[in-house]
Formats: sequence, C-alpha cells, structure tokens
Amino acid sequence: MRRRLGRECLYVPSCRLGLYVALRHWCPPGGRVLMSPVNDDVIMFVVLAAGLRPVQAPLNARDGSIDPAAVPESDWRGLSAVLTTNLYGNPDPAPELRSRCDALGIPLIEDAAHAIGTEVAGRAVGTFGDAAVFSLSKHVGAKTGGFLAMADPALRTELAAARDALLEPAALTAELTYALRPYAEAGVRGLRLVRAARGLLRAVGAEERRGIRMELRPGELKEALAEGPGLDGFDSWVRVDMRRYRVTPGRLRLGRTERLLSGLDPLLAAHRAGTERLLATRWAAPAAPGPVRPLFRVPLLVADRDAAVAALTRRRITTGYLYDPPLDVYAGDVFTDASPRPAPAAWFARHALPADPLRARQVIAALDESGAEPASPPGHDGD
Repeated sequence: MRRRLGRECLYVPSCRLGLYVALRHWCPPGGRVLMSPVNDDVIMFVVLAAGLRPVQAPLNARDGSIDPAAVPESDWRGLSAVLTTNLYGNPDPAPELRSRCDALGIPLIEDAAHAIGTEVAGRAVGTFGDAAVFSLSKHVGAKTGGFLAMADPALRTELAAARDALLEPAALTAELTYALRPYAEAGVRGLRLVRAARGLLRAVGAEERRGIRMELRPGELKEALAEGPGLDGFDSWVRVDMRRYRVTPGRLRLGRTERLLSGLDPLLAAHRAGTERLLATRWAAPAAPGPVRPLFRVPLLVADRDAAVAALTRRRITTGYLYDPPLDVYAGDVFTDASPRPAPAAWFARHALPADPLRARQVIAALDESGAEPASPPGHDGD
C-alpha cells in the first residue's frame, strides 16, 4: 500500500477502526463532520462514537457523490472535517473538497473502502486527504483488515499507539473460525442452504440486521451519547457485520490476507472489465469521461429496485451494499444534521442497484429476463 499510494500506511484490523482512530486524532470533540447520507450506517455510528456530529451532504443523483456546490456557506463555516465516501468506487470530487478544506483549515479524511484502484484527476483516491482508510474486505475479499494512510509519515508512531490502545487480544477460536469461514460459506452456497442458515441466525439472535439498515434503538443511542466518546459505549452499533473489528489479528488472518492482497492487480483488472460491461447497459448512468475505473460495485439505476433484487435472487445473485433510506431519514435530526438538498440522495438510494462487476454477465441476463426498466436521474433540483 505504501508503494501504491506513496504514503505511510498503518495496518488496522478493520476499516471502521482505522476511521475511528483518524477521527479522534484529527477532529476536536464536539466537531461537525460533513459526510454522505448514502453510506453504511456503521460509518455514522463511528462518527458518533468519536464524539462528533454528522452533517449530511447534498449528493449528485447520477452516482451518489458529494455535491460541494450545493453545501451552504453557513454549513462550510461550521465544519471540523470533511469525510468522503467514494461510493462503490465512484470518487467524490476530492480536488475541490481538498481546496475547500485548505481554505477552511480543516482536515479532509477519505473513506476509500470501496475505492482501491480508483483515480480522480490523475491521482489515487486516498492521496488527497490528511488521512485515508482502506478496507481489505471489499475488492480483496479478505473479510478482515484495512489500512490507515497518512499524509504526514511522522504521525505513524502516534497513530499506531492509538490503534494499539483500542485492540482486543487475539483468540485462537476467532482465528480458527476465520480460517474455516470460506469453506463453510462455500458449502452453504453449494447446498443452497443460505435461507436456512439465515433463519438459524435469526433464531439464535446472531443476525443483527433484519432490513437494509440496522435497528437504530434511539433510547440506547441517546444514553451512549450522554456517556461521551468511546467505542465501548457504541460497540453494539459499530460491530454490526464485523464483530471482531478491533481484535488483534493472528497469523492465520494475516497470512490469508497477505495472499489475497498479492492478487490485487489481476482482480482490479477483472473489476474494470466487468464495470465496462455494466456501464454499457441501458441501466447505467452516463459514465464520467476518462478511463474506466475498477468499481467495487456498479450502481445501475432501475425503476423498481426491489423487483430487480428479486430477479437477481432467483439466479442466486445476492445484492448487498444497499444504503436506503439516507442517513438523515434513518437517524432523524436528533442524531444528525439533515442534508440541505435531500431529494437527489433519496432518489439515488431508492433506485441504485449495486451490481457486482465480477458477475456482470449474469446480472445483465437476469435484468434482461425480468424486463427491468431503467430510471433516469432527476434534474439538479431533484424533482
């Protein structure tokens, strides 16, 4: 990652832990952070755990990127940081956001979880911010691990100490579970037992999501906020989908992650080829000029997203990484500041179908067979 980015990088057991370390280091307690409302709810809870107030940004309805021109000047002046999302690998306008942050004297923090291999303005995503976090659970498929990249290499020792203070000890059972998980998942898929497995998880209380968004639990969340910043009070939200997000990695975990990361370049090439195929379909928004990016998911825009998801499910294609409704609708004004222009984000969240470029041919066949109709992005006013 140092060679790829030309920046000092610190390994972290999860992207969300790396983001928490970055937010605590660069942002003052009680600060306000501009972020995308079309994002994983876990990220909002990480911001809250860091003692910060999420401020939801207006978005571009075409690709879900932040629209800096639509952020009111009063909102800019009250910010302590900007957090990008680079949703599905489509980049936020990092050069413009960097310029804005420099003028305001605040940090830019890049969430590049979906964006390994993405470039904007000839530079890699993750090289614009004071800090950037990467996930090895996405393109790499390691289901663990990430990196915190920093513009100032002199901060590595301090940030490593902050990371280490948050780590929980490694456990042999956790390592064995991690090592066996790929084989167990392959067996479940091969035997077509996915629905039964999910039913069992619900029955024993181990499934933490029943819908796209996790249960907010506003009463408990208010209590956590009253106790002040810290991961312990917010752990039940931050750990969702990754219970061992702060566990010290063992040899099995690190060894498998290293092997998977070593194959990143051919994997990015495959993502790029699948992205190009999906962008040529009638469901894709017009592509940005320039080389095709190796998107983690390609957000196809469909009129009836639920019907499209069902059509893919019939072909045993699981649709993940849906972020609907937007965070300001999900959390309300008690826990976040609403976007000043919410309509484009709501439209995108309702119509975006995140398609896996590695399964582009099957996705296209399923949508063609189902008769899925494209949805055209609304005008700039969101109507």
